[in-house]
Amino acid sequence: MSLSSTSPARDAGLTCGTLEPGPRNTITDVAGVTVGHKTVIDGNLRTGFTAILPHQGNIFMEKLAAGSDVINGFGKSAGLIQVDELGTLETPILLTNTFGVAEGIHALIRRELSENPQIDRAKGTVNPVVMECNDGYLSDINAIALTEADANAALAAASEDFDQGSVGAGTGISCFGFKGGIGSSSRQFQLEGKIYTLGALVQANFGKAGDLVLPDGRRAAPNEEGAQPERGSVIIVLATDVPLDSRQLKRVARRAGAGLARLGAYYGNGSGDIGLAFSTAQRIPHLSKNSIVARDCLHEDKIDTLFQAAAETTQEAVLNAMIASPAMHGKNGSFRPSLAEWLGNVQD
Repeated sequence: MSLSSTSPARDAGLTCGTLEPGPRNTITDVAGVTVGHKTVIDGNLRTGFTAILPHQGNIFMEKLAAGSDVINGFGKSAGLIQVDELGTLETPILLTNTFGVAEGIHALIRRELSENPQIDRAKGTVNPVVMECNDGYLSDINAIALTEADANAALAAASEDFDQGSVGAGTGISCFGFKGGIGSSSRQFQLEGKIYTLGALVQANFGKAGDLVLPDGRRAAPNEEGAQPERGSVIIVLATDVPLDSRQLKRVARRAGAGLARLGAYYGNGSGDIGLAFSTAQRIPHLSKNSIVARDCLHEDKIDTLFQAAAETTQEAVLNAMIASPAMHGKNGSFRPSLAEWLGNVQD
Protein backbone atom coordinates (compact mmCIF):
# COMPACT_ATOMS: atom_id res chain seq x y z
CA MET A 1 0.00 0.00 0.00
CA SER A 2 1.40 3.39 -0.96
CA LEU A 3 1.44 6.11 1.64
CA SER A 4 -1.01 8.97 1.57
CA SER A 5 -0.11 12.47 2.75
CA THR A 6 -1.82 11.68 6.06
CA SER A 7 -1.89 8.05 7.16
CA PRO A 8 -4.07 4.94 6.88
CA ALA A 9 -5.32 5.57 10.43
CA ARG A 10 -6.25 9.19 9.75
CA ASP A 11 -7.87 8.21 6.46
CA ALA A 12 -10.03 5.88 8.57
CA GLY A 13 -10.97 8.74 10.91
CA LEU A 14 -8.62 7.73 13.75
CA THR A 15 -6.39 10.44 15.25
CA CYS A 16 -3.76 9.77 17.89
CA GLY A 17 -2.89 12.67 20.20
CA THR A 18 -2.68 16.38 19.53
CA LEU A 19 0.73 17.09 17.97
CA GLU A 20 0.80 17.70 14.21
CA PRO A 21 2.36 15.13 11.87
CA GLY A 22 5.09 15.95 9.38
CA PRO A 23 4.41 16.18 5.61
CA ARG A 24 4.76 12.42 5.00
CA ASN A 25 3.71 11.40 8.50
CA THR A 26 6.49 8.80 8.52
CA ILE A 27 9.93 8.38 10.07
CA THR A 28 11.48 9.81 6.90
CA ASP A 29 10.18 13.25 7.85
CA VAL A 30 13.42 13.31 9.85
CA ALA A 31 15.85 14.56 7.20
CA GLY A 32 18.33 11.95 5.95
CA VAL A 33 16.40 8.91 7.17
CA THR A 34 15.33 6.39 4.51
CA VAL A 35 13.50 3.05 4.60
CA GLY A 36 13.52 0.05 2.27
CA HIS A 37 11.87 -3.37 2.12
CA LYS A 38 12.48 -6.80 0.68
CA THR A 39 9.26 -8.81 0.70
CA VAL A 40 9.28 -12.59 0.26
CA ILE A 41 5.96 -14.28 -0.55
CA ASP A 42 6.48 -17.74 -2.00
CA GLY A 43 4.61 -20.93 -1.16
CA ASN A 44 4.39 -21.01 2.65
CA LEU A 45 6.71 -18.04 3.08
CA ARG A 46 5.38 -14.64 4.22
CA THR A 47 8.47 -12.80 5.42
CA GLY A 48 11.22 -10.30 4.59
CA PHE A 49 13.59 -7.54 5.68
CA THR A 50 13.01 -3.86 6.40
CA ALA A 51 16.02 -1.53 6.45
CA ILE A 52 16.31 1.87 8.13
CA LEU A 53 19.24 4.04 7.07
CA PRO A 54 19.77 6.77 9.72
CA HIS A 55 21.73 9.04 7.37
CA GLN A 56 23.15 8.92 3.87
CA GLY A 57 26.85 9.11 4.76
CA ASN A 58 29.29 6.56 6.15
CA ILE A 59 27.55 5.78 9.42
CA PHE A 60 30.47 3.77 10.81
CA MET A 61 32.78 6.78 10.49
CA GLU A 62 30.04 9.27 11.44
CA LYS A 63 28.02 7.64 14.20
CA LEU A 64 24.80 8.90 15.76
CA ALA A 65 23.77 9.14 19.40
CA ALA A 66 21.37 6.30 20.27
CA GLY A 67 19.75 4.51 23.17
CA SER A 68 17.42 1.55 23.59
CA ASP A 69 14.83 0.42 26.10
CA VAL A 70 13.74 -3.18 26.56
CA ILE A 71 10.09 -3.11 27.57
CA ASN A 72 9.92 -6.92 27.68
CA GLY A 73 12.96 -8.93 26.73
CA PHE A 74 11.61 -12.05 25.03
CA GLY A 75 13.65 -11.51 21.86
CA LYS A 76 16.76 -12.31 19.84
CA SER A 77 17.96 -8.89 18.74
CA ALA A 78 21.61 -8.10 17.99
CA GLY A 79 23.69 -5.03 18.80
CA LEU A 80 21.66 -3.43 21.60
CA ILE A 81 24.22 -4.11 24.36
CA GLN A 82 26.88 -1.99 22.66
CA VAL A 83 24.36 0.69 21.69
CA ASP A 84 23.54 1.18 25.36
CA GLU A 85 27.15 0.88 26.54
CA LEU A 86 28.68 3.35 24.09
CA GLY A 87 25.57 5.36 23.26
CA THR A 88 26.06 5.27 19.50
CA LEU A 89 24.61 3.70 16.37
CA GLU A 90 27.15 2.80 13.67
CA THR A 91 25.22 0.72 11.10
CA PRO A 92 21.84 0.83 9.43
CA ILE A 93 19.06 -0.97 11.31
CA LEU A 94 17.57 -4.17 9.92
CA LEU A 95 14.23 -5.67 10.97
CA THR A 96 13.39 -9.27 10.07
CA ASN A 97 12.02 -12.54 11.43
CA THR A 98 13.57 -14.37 14.37
CA PHE A 99 15.56 -16.81 12.25
CA GLY A 100 16.72 -14.12 9.82
CA VAL A 101 18.81 -12.20 12.36
CA ALA A 102 22.07 -13.98 11.50
CA GLU A 103 21.76 -13.15 7.80
CA GLY A 104 21.06 -9.53 8.69
CA ILE A 105 24.17 -9.44 10.87
CA HIS A 106 26.30 -10.82 8.04
CA ALA A 107 24.87 -8.33 5.55
CA LEU A 108 25.57 -5.32 7.78
CA ILE A 109 29.09 -6.47 8.68
CA ARG A 110 30.03 -7.03 5.04
CA ARG A 111 28.46 -3.69 4.09
CA GLU A 112 30.56 -1.81 6.61
CA LEU A 113 33.70 -3.77 5.75
CA SER A 114 33.29 -2.85 2.08
CA GLU A 115 32.96 0.83 2.96
CA ASN A 116 35.56 0.78 5.74
CA PRO A 117 38.43 -1.63 5.00
CA GLN A 118 40.27 -0.18 8.00
CA ILE A 119 37.98 -2.15 10.33
CA ASP A 120 40.11 -4.83 12.03
CA ARG A 121 41.43 -5.83 15.43
CA ALA A 122 43.54 -2.68 15.70
CA LYS A 123 40.96 -0.15 14.44
CA GLY A 124 37.85 -1.64 16.05
CA THR A 125 35.08 -3.96 14.89
CA VAL A 126 31.54 -3.05 13.87
CA ASN A 127 28.29 -3.40 15.81
CA PRO A 128 25.41 -4.46 13.52
CA VAL A 129 21.91 -3.75 14.82
CA VAL A 130 19.28 -6.29 13.79
CA MET A 131 15.90 -6.74 15.50
CA GLU A 132 13.18 -9.30 14.96
CA CYS A 133 9.63 -10.53 15.36
CA ASN A 134 8.42 -14.10 15.00
CA ASP A 135 6.29 -14.45 11.86
CA GLY A 136 5.86 -18.21 12.32
CA TYR A 137 2.05 -18.18 12.50
CA LEU A 138 1.55 -17.16 8.87
CA SER A 139 4.99 -18.02 7.47
CA ASP A 140 7.18 -21.12 7.47
CA ILE A 141 9.85 -19.59 9.69
CA ASN A 142 11.56 -22.97 10.14
CA ALA A 143 12.53 -22.91 6.46
CA ILE A 144 15.18 -20.30 7.38
CA ALA A 145 14.69 -18.96 3.87
CA LEU A 146 15.95 -15.38 4.13
CA THR A 147 19.44 -14.61 2.80
CA GLU A 148 22.07 -11.89 2.90
CA ALA A 149 20.94 -10.96 -0.59
CA ASP A 150 17.44 -10.28 0.78
CA ALA A 151 18.87 -8.02 3.48
CA ASN A 152 21.01 -6.21 0.91
CA ALA A 153 17.96 -5.74 -1.32
CA ALA A 154 16.13 -3.98 1.52
CA LEU A 155 19.14 -1.73 2.13
CA ALA A 156 19.41 -0.91 -1.59
CA ALA A 157 15.69 -0.07 -1.78
CA ALA A 158 15.85 2.56 0.99
CA SER A 159 14.01 5.76 0.08
CA GLU A 160 12.14 8.65 1.66
CA ASP A 161 8.90 7.16 0.29
CA PHE A 162 8.09 3.59 1.27
CA ASP A 163 5.10 1.30 1.68
CA GLN A 164 3.43 0.34 4.94
CA GLY A 165 1.51 -2.77 5.89
CA SER A 166 2.36 -6.32 4.81
CA VAL A 167 5.78 -5.53 3.38
CA GLY A 168 9.35 -6.38 4.33
CA ALA A 169 9.69 -7.54 7.91
CA GLY A 170 5.96 -6.94 8.37
CA THR A 171 4.85 -9.38 5.70
CA GLY A 172 3.86 -12.32 7.90
CA ILE A 173 3.12 -10.84 11.31
CA SER A 174 -0.03 -10.39 13.39
CA CYS A 175 -1.34 -7.75 15.78
CA PHE A 176 -4.24 -8.07 18.25
CA GLY A 177 -5.54 -11.01 16.22
CA PHE A 178 -5.59 -8.97 13.00
CA LYS A 179 -2.97 -8.79 10.27
CA GLY A 180 0.00 -6.73 11.52
CA GLY A 181 2.86 -5.20 9.60
CA ILE A 182 5.21 -2.24 9.21
CA GLY A 183 3.80 1.16 10.11
CA SER A 184 5.17 4.65 10.56
CA SER A 185 4.18 8.10 11.80
CA SER A 186 5.77 11.43 12.74
CA ARG A 187 5.19 14.54 14.81
CA GLN A 188 6.57 18.08 14.47
CA PHE A 189 6.95 20.70 17.20
CA GLN A 190 8.81 23.90 17.96
CA LEU A 191 11.81 24.41 20.24
CA GLU A 192 13.47 27.83 20.42
CA GLY A 193 11.38 28.93 17.45
CA LYS A 194 12.65 26.10 15.20
CA ILE A 195 10.59 23.16 13.92
CA TYR A 196 11.86 19.72 14.92
CA THR A 197 10.61 16.24 14.09
CA LEU A 198 10.28 12.87 15.78
CA GLY A 199 9.27 9.86 13.71
CA ALA A 200 8.51 6.23 14.52
CA LEU A 201 8.59 3.01 12.53
CA VAL A 202 7.14 -0.15 14.07
CA GLN A 203 7.18 -3.86 13.33
CA ALA A 204 3.83 -4.66 14.93
CA ASN A 205 3.42 -8.31 15.93
CA PHE A 206 1.89 -8.16 19.40
CA GLY A 207 -1.32 -7.96 21.41
CA LYS A 208 -4.05 -10.43 22.35
CA ALA A 209 -7.15 -10.66 20.17
CA GLY A 210 -9.93 -8.59 21.69
CA ASP A 211 -7.64 -6.22 23.60
CA LEU A 212 -7.21 -3.58 20.87
CA VAL A 213 -8.54 -0.16 21.92
CA LEU A 214 -8.98 2.39 19.12
CA PRO A 215 -8.37 6.13 19.75
CA ASP A 216 -12.12 6.74 19.75
CA GLY A 217 -12.61 4.22 22.57
CA ARG A 218 -13.99 1.35 20.53
CA ARG A 219 -12.66 -2.17 21.08
CA ALA A 220 -11.80 -4.07 17.93
CA ALA A 221 -11.82 -7.87 17.93
CA PRO A 222 -11.56 -10.30 15.02
CA ASN A 223 -14.09 -13.07 14.64
CA GLU A 224 -12.14 -16.13 15.78
CA GLU A 225 -12.64 -19.02 18.14
CA GLY A 226 -10.72 -18.99 21.39
CA ALA A 227 -8.48 -16.18 22.60
CA GLN A 228 -4.78 -16.88 22.18
CA PRO A 229 -2.20 -15.81 24.79
CA GLU A 230 -0.02 -12.74 24.18
CA ARG A 231 3.08 -14.19 22.51
CA GLY A 232 3.96 -11.54 19.97
CA SER A 233 6.57 -8.83 19.75
CA VAL A 234 6.93 -5.25 18.64
CA ILE A 235 10.00 -3.33 17.53
CA ILE A 236 9.80 0.46 17.68
CA VAL A 237 12.47 2.61 16.03
CA LEU A 238 12.35 6.33 16.83
CA ALA A 239 14.31 8.98 14.95
CA THR A 240 14.59 12.68 15.76
CA ASP A 241 16.60 15.71 14.71
CA VAL A 242 16.56 17.12 18.24
CA PRO A 243 20.03 17.04 19.81
CA LEU A 244 19.85 14.43 22.57
CA ASP A 245 22.45 12.33 24.37
CA SER A 246 22.18 8.56 24.67
CA ARG A 247 20.64 8.72 28.15
CA GLN A 248 17.89 11.04 26.93
CA LEU A 249 17.29 8.86 23.88
CA LYS A 250 16.83 5.85 26.12
CA ARG A 251 14.23 7.83 28.06
CA VAL A 252 12.44 8.75 24.82
CA ALA A 253 12.51 5.11 23.65
CA ARG A 254 10.90 4.06 26.94
CA ARG A 255 7.88 6.30 26.20
CA ALA A 256 7.06 4.22 23.14
CA GLY A 257 5.58 1.84 25.68
CA ALA A 258 2.94 4.46 26.49
CA GLY A 259 1.78 4.31 22.87
CA LEU A 260 1.50 0.52 23.07
CA ALA A 261 -0.46 0.74 26.33
CA ARG A 262 -2.95 3.17 24.76
CA LEU A 263 -3.74 0.43 22.26
CA GLY A 264 -4.43 -2.11 25.00
CA ALA A 265 -1.08 -3.92 25.22
CA TYR A 266 0.22 -5.21 28.54
CA TYR A 267 3.55 -6.72 27.33
CA GLY A 268 2.87 -10.41 27.90
CA ASN A 269 5.41 -12.89 29.20
CA GLY A 270 6.25 -14.17 25.71
CA SER A 271 6.35 -10.76 24.04
CA GLY A 272 9.57 -9.12 22.86
CA ASP A 273 8.96 -5.37 23.01
CA ILE A 274 11.94 -3.14 22.24
CA GLY A 275 12.37 0.57 21.54
CA LEU A 276 15.47 2.06 19.87
CA ALA A 277 15.88 5.82 19.46
CA PHE A 278 18.54 7.81 17.64
CA SER A 279 19.24 11.46 16.92
CA THR A 280 20.48 12.81 13.57
CA ALA A 281 21.33 16.22 15.05
CA GLN A 282 25.08 15.63 15.35
CA ARG A 283 27.45 13.09 13.89
CA ILE A 284 30.04 11.56 16.17
CA PRO A 285 33.37 10.87 14.41
CA HIS A 286 34.83 7.39 14.72
CA LEU A 287 38.24 9.03 15.02
CA SER A 288 38.99 12.41 16.56
CA LYS A 289 42.16 14.42 17.05
CA ASN A 290 40.56 16.10 20.05
CA SER A 291 40.31 14.52 23.46
CA ILE A 292 37.29 16.68 24.31
CA VAL A 293 34.36 16.85 21.88
CA ALA A 294 31.64 19.49 22.29
CA ARG A 295 28.05 18.38 21.66
CA ASP A 296 24.71 20.16 21.98
CA CYS A 297 22.05 18.62 24.20
CA LEU A 298 18.40 19.40 24.90
CA HIS A 299 17.68 20.85 28.34
CA GLU A 300 15.92 18.19 30.40
CA ASP A 301 13.01 20.49 31.21
CA LYS A 302 12.04 20.53 27.51
CA ILE A 303 11.97 16.76 26.94
CA ASP A 304 8.27 16.21 27.71
CA THR A 305 7.31 17.18 24.16
CA LEU A 306 9.46 14.34 22.83
CA PHE A 307 7.90 11.93 25.32
CA GLN A 308 4.47 12.92 24.00
CA ALA A 309 5.62 12.58 20.40
CA ALA A 310 7.06 9.11 21.08
CA ALA A 311 3.76 7.89 22.53
CA GLU A 312 1.62 9.42 19.78
CA THR A 313 3.76 8.24 16.86
CA THR A 314 4.05 4.72 18.23
CA GLN A 315 0.29 4.44 18.70
CA GLU A 316 -0.45 5.77 15.22
CA ALA A 317 2.30 3.76 13.53
CA VAL A 318 0.82 0.51 14.88
CA LEU A 319 -2.62 1.44 13.60
CA ASN A 320 -1.13 2.40 10.23
CA ALA A 321 0.58 -1.00 10.03
CA MET A 322 -2.69 -2.81 10.72
CA ILE A 323 -5.00 -0.72 8.53
CA ALA A 324 -2.56 -0.82 5.60
CA SER A 325 -2.43 -4.64 5.78
CA PRO A 326 -5.06 -6.63 3.87
CA ALA A 327 -6.28 -9.95 5.19
CA MET A 328 -3.79 -12.76 4.65
CA HIS A 329 -3.86 -16.53 4.36
CA GLY A 330 -0.66 -18.30 5.38
CA LYS A 331 0.83 -21.72 5.96
CA ASN A 332 -1.31 -24.67 7.08
CA GLY A 333 -4.56 -22.76 6.55
CA SER A 334 -3.63 -19.95 8.92
CA PHE A 335 -5.45 -16.64 8.44
CA ARG A 336 -5.42 -13.10 9.80
CA PRO A 337 -8.27 -10.69 9.01
CA SER A 338 -7.79 -7.02 8.14
CA LEU A 339 -8.51 -4.25 10.62
CA ALA A 340 -9.50 -2.06 7.67
CA GLU A 341 -12.22 -4.54 6.75
CA TRP A 342 -13.41 -4.66 10.37
CA LEU A 343 -13.65 -0.86 10.41
CA GLY A 344 -15.55 -0.89 7.13
CA ASN A 345 -18.02 -3.47 8.37
CA VAL A 346 -18.64 -1.51 11.59
CA GLN A 347 -19.23 1.70 9.66
CA ASP A 348 -21.60 -0.10 7.28
